[in-house]
Amino acid sequence: MTRLPISILQGCLILAAIVSFNCYGETVIPEAGITAGLADSIKDAVNLVTPALVRIDVVEAYYRDGREMKSEASGSGVVITPEGHVITNHHVAGHAKQLKCVFADKSEYEAELVGTDPLTDISIILLKTEEEKTFPVASWGDSSAVRVGDHIMAMGSPLALSQSVTLGIISNTEMTMPEWMNRDGGLTIDGEDVGALVRWLAHDAQIFGGNSGGPLVNLKGEVIGINEIRLGLSGAIPINLARAVAEEIIRTGKVQRAWVGLNVQPRLKSDGHKTGALVSTVISGSPADKAGLRSGDLLLDVNGTAIDIQFLVQLPDFNLLIASLPIGENAVFTLEREGQAQTLNVTPIERETYELRQFEQLYWGITVRDISFMMAKEMKRENTDGVLVTSVQSGGPAGDALPPLSQGDVIVEVGGKPVKDVAAFREITNELMANGTAPRPVLATFERKNDRLVSVVKIGIRPLSDPGMEVKKAWLPLEYQVITRDIAESLGQPEMTGFRVTQVYANSTAAQAGIQVGDLILSVDGEPMTAASPEHHEELAAFIRQYTAGDTVELSIKRAENDLKIPVALAEAPKLAREMKKYQDEIFEFTARDITFFDRASEKWDREQTGVLIEQVKPGGWAALGGLSTSDLIVGIDHGPVNTVDEVRDKMKAITDSAQEYVVFKIRRGIRLLYLELEPKWDSKEQ
Repeated sequence: MTRLPISILQGCLILAAIVSFNCYGETVIPEAGITAGLADSIKDAVNLVTPALVRIDVVEAYYRDGREMKSEASGSGVVITPEGHVITNHHVAGHAKQLKCVFADKSEYEAELVGTDPLTDISIILLKTEEEKTFPVASWGDSSAVRVGDHIMAMGSPLALSQSVTLGIISNTEMTMPEWMNRDGGLTIDGEDVGALVRWLAHDAQIFGGNSGGPLVNLKGEVIGINEIRLGLSGAIPINLARAVAEEIIRTGKVQRAWVGLNVQPRLKSDGHKTGALVSTVISGSPADKAGLRSGDLLLDVNGTAIDIQFLVQLPDFNLLIASLPIGENAVFTLEREGQAQTLNVTPIERETYELRQFEQLYWGITVRDISFMMAKEMKRENTDGVLVTSVQSGGPAGDALPPLSQGDVIVEVGGKPVKDVAAFREITNELMANGTAPRPVLATFERKNDRLVSVVKIGIRPLSDPGMEVKKAWLPLEYQVITRDIAESLGQPEMTGFRVTQVYANSTAAQAGIQVGDLILSVDGEPMTAASPEHHEELAAFIRQYTAGDTVELSIKRAENDLKIPVALAEAPKLAREMKKYQDEIFEFTARDITFFDRASEKWDREQTGVLIEQVKPGGWAALGGLSTSDLIVGIDHGPVNTVDEVRDKMKAITDSAQEYVVFKIRRGIRLLYLELEPKWDSKEQ
């Protein structure tokens, strides 16, 4: 998978190709090691798979700083049903807000997530079409038939480029994480240890960021794996496992697995046992605990299947056996304890996802999730009640409370009402905000490790502060610099003090009076200007402020060798940027203001130029994702002009109320006019 920037996980997918194709029939083959027969087999296999190969462009959500943020990424996939189901990695599509698939013939289709499984890092997405269509499909292979030394090809879209292929051989058919990596958590995605079930097909075909989710193909053109990692060798999820997961997701929308709350490890050499597996952990309150299993037991048999775990590489088979037990039906566990054989009946329950879905809570400035059973156990909580704070916005309502909420806190009460889960938290919040979004204080009770704390949080949306209007002042419509000692000496008049004109505003009273750039202002109404260093810059402005707009002052000017007396009518000082009306959009996450006289002057816009100027675009928001930038001038929305922030506010409210699918901003950026098309997903509005 390629992300902008490329993520750490996808950073494992690194450079170089042995054989490459452009998927349109042209082939580049190294001179050494490729026979004509092998080259023909490669071409035939590539031609079989290429029509079903897709690049997946993703807008994915992640949660940070109390916000749901969006980023663009790219991965690979392959079509596996005529209806348009595509298999890829969970880390490519599992958190997608938007999906688009691009085929080798450059045709594009929107797609939607059908279901995802972080434990095996497999996702299924479905291509969306307006009319019935049959898609080309790749053929399943048999990963159990793969042998070390077999030639294979890694296909996909590295670095989000067009489809490509690299050639290699199978190096290992059951690659697992080394023991030292397992001690550090192994390959963990969304809290799930992928290596618990997966033994990768290791191969030396080069894969890059963006190859994630692409097929590993044999010389028959069959998919035998789904490429996922690069750890020296490349690693693919065996297709027999990936296919079983894919078919269950297509059938039910999810993967259902059994769970007994038991961890085992290879038996100890010092114990001298010739078979079995050592029970290491029994989770309290789990089916295994209720059935009477204990840490230190030697597990010998499950439902008639002998257990023999001498090495770490054997653990995934045991985990798959347990995961496939019938949920709710007794399973017979045979074990040895203190030299005595025992038989226990264990009733598996459905395995829960470790990390449950996150939500942005806009009114609080936090992101939260429900607490899973295993997460509660690891947090040493008695139950799963409450909502877990996963991030806090600095300067937001929760972050500004005293004491502030922090990542890892568990909110258990709001306004005296118990909070059992995210649904209850959102319901209570919506009740509190039913009469408007203005901030209001609410007492929140939260737990931080062993402490139970309370804090008053002013939840709601803070309006933009009004800095107040500047007092109307007289203004000399020009810009200037101080005549410093060095400048005076260079002009041959070392004792000269005052100001040098650097800009005269067009069509202003100063321009009408004939003031020119380069004029030296030595006095005003006979009062000498004494400025001689940059820190005296305000002297002229301060002197002018003694007058009233409309008054006329006489400037003593030196222009080349001429001494001039020029009367200039003073104008009313234009509004400053901080005085202009502003608009803050909490959904698209940008702030804009009306434009000032100085904006028009600095950008050399016509006096008739209208629009609203972007002051801030929050990273990871819909506006940022659509390409809106600070200093852009919005001149139109949805093909209609906008002149003021009030007009922008009205248009954006209508867009939000109707959950409009596409929003088009017409912007001026420098000398260019651009049209930015934004595609919001409106579930992000949920508070």
